[in-house]
Amino acid sequence: MKKTIKVISTILLVSILMLVGCGKKSEQTWSDDYGLSNIKFPLEEKVSLKIMTSSSPLAPDNPNEKLIFERLEEKTGVHIDWLNFVGDTFGERRNLAMATGEMPDAIMNAGFSDYELLNYAKDEAIIPLNDLIDKYMPNLQKVLDEAPQYRAMMTAPDGNIYSFPWIEELGEGKESIHSVDNFPWINVKWLDELGLEMPTTTDELKEVLIAFKENDPAGDGQTIPMSFIINDGGQDPGFLFGSFGLGDNWDRTVVTNDGEVKLTAADEGYVNAIKFMNELYEEGLIDIEAFEHDWPTYVAKGQEGRYGLYFTWDKGNITGMDDTYDLMRPLYGPDDHINVTRTNGMGFDRSRMVITSANKNLELTAKWIDQLYDPHQSVQDNWGTYGDEEIQNIFEWDDSAQMLKHLPLEGTAPVELREKTSVGGPLAILDSYYGTKTTKPDDAAWRLDLMKKVMVPYMSADNIYPRVFFNKDELDKLSKIEADFYPYINRKRAEWITNGKVEDEWEDYLEELDRLGFKEWLEIKQAGYDRSK
Repeated sequence: MKKTIKVISTILLVSILMLVGCGKKSEQTWSDDYGLSNIKFPLEEKVSLKIMTSSSPLAPDNPNEKLIFERLEEKTGVHIDWLNFVGDTFGERRNLAMATGEMPDAIMNAGFSDYELLNYAKDEAIIPLNDLIDKYMPNLQKVLDEAPQYRAMMTAPDGNIYSFPWIEELGEGKESIHSVDNFPWINVKWLDELGLEMPTTTDELKEVLIAFKENDPAGDGQTIPMSFIINDGGQDPGFLFGSFGLGDNWDRTVVTNDGEVKLTAADEGYVNAIKFMNELYEEGLIDIEAFEHDWPTYVAKGQEGRYGLYFTWDKGNITGMDDTYDLMRPLYGPDDHINVTRTNGMGFDRSRMVITSANKNLELTAKWIDQLYDPHQSVQDNWGTYGDEEIQNIFEWDDSAQMLKHLPLEGTAPVELREKTSVGGPLAILDSYYGTKTTKPDDAAWRLDLMKKVMVPYMSADNIYPRVFFNKDELDKLSKIEADFYPYINRKRAEWITNGKVEDEWEDYLEELDRLGFKEWLEIKQAGYDRSK
């Protein structure tokens, strides 16, 4: 089905390209050359830049209706003519603009892969940013001086920077908020009602889930002992795999303390983890929809209070912030093995904004983008703003402390509120900003505390796999391998949980991984890791 949709999308894109080529030239998509230099904000006379972006369906169709952008226009004298798209439409229109040359001045929330960045740079569709950063962007320079590791991550193998990043620091090392995505949330109200203790081993977890099933605390047969969304990052049950070996994470990649890159899905402990999951499935303890349902369905069942155990980043987005669910501690496996596998996550996105070669106002554009890296501006861009009289605010402004202070969420799901008012894009929030420029979000501070107390003591890995910027040849090879490699791993993972054939098929599976390029994949990943160190 997905292949069919992809083919249809490609046909539509080609058809649009043909129509564009045969029809009248559309309105100019980039701004005129204003001839401005030595620019200081606010400008004496207002000018416009044309920027393409994407935003949440919860946000206004016109980003200029957001208070953040209203204030930024007043501060700079720069009006933005936004070309805003939601969902998959953005990717198609972005690619169409790049393919036809009808490009805007810049693309915000660009979402280009490293491969796309290098390709567009080679075609001179996007421009190198090094000189602009050095000449016109003191806010971003200050960030890079304080945290120079980000300059290295921004820089392509040819030495150029082609995109502006999003940076959000919330804790560091093992205590980073990104260390574990898929927190396991267990229904402690049901544990209390049934006189059960919080499980500490995989065997105890199985007994607890059986008790949930047999006693049906949700009533009318609505109880779901355990649910998840298979192969879906924060909603995946891979957290449980840490009781059996290396564990698992969203990209199946870990680094040992000896600096060796390993594939979790080729580890012997992976077999025992799958066998355990199959035992739960055979006992009827796993949601039968866990292999097919989507996020809205997952949330709906959670809000109905049907889950005994489920996985996600923040329970507030699914079952609310009351005391019904609590974070389950890591479990000891059959041989007393315990490990919390770190995800290779960090608050860094390399490709939040690019400047296209159509742009004739480079100094103006660079100085406007640099405003997004002002500490107070970055904080609002990331989470939302203050002083909005029409909708719930994320912050209040403390004039005496010159700080943005987070307001209580008052039961609103954090992701929902933030998507209505924040703007994303390029920004930087460093750990040093907390207590000086802003407070930590309550939900983040709470999660960081849980991470430190519950997860960190059981993390064996000192390092994660970093954000390596591979060269084009490496990306070519990785792309070809991973096109079949990851789908095969994910498919077998789901099949084995339901059919229990992991041991019978394991040797054939390893041979197929080799056929798909596992050894070359590992060599490239290891070389990238070694370079980064």
